[in-house]
Amino acid sequence: MRVVADTNIVVSGLFWRGAPRQLLDAARAQLIDLYTSPALLAELSDVLFREKFAERLAAAEVDSNDLVMGYAALAKIIKPADFISIIIDDPDDNSVLECAVAAHADAIVSGDNHLLNLSNFRNMPILTANQLLKQISK
Repeated sequence: MRVVADTNIVVSGLFWRGAPRQLLDAARAQLIDLYTSPALLAELSDVLFREKFAERLAAAEVDSNDLVMGYAALAKIIKPADFISIIIDDPDDNSVLECAVAAHADAIVSGDNHLLNLSNFRNMPILTANQLLKQISK
């Protein structure tokens, strides 16, 4: 299954236990194929450099660049050709859709209401991490 994970899912999976972590574990176990793009990796880097993560990274003795590189190694990186501008309230979310189109994704996983409220984009379901895990376990 080809999956594009929104940055909020990746960050949650890197720092906390729960469904987003299980999703990353599923990719490590090759149960799903994660796809990302340069724009999504840049967003991940920007988020991880926020002060609220500095203490957590220092306690774990991990550099944010290492986390970004680790995720980049786990996911397949593609360069979207299409420019999509559907989500006006949070234009960065359009990068997720662009990546999903380029990846011919089977699903998009997010915790962001701007994306979840679409529920489907070009025949790709937009799911929470829990919903995707239920599909994988079938």
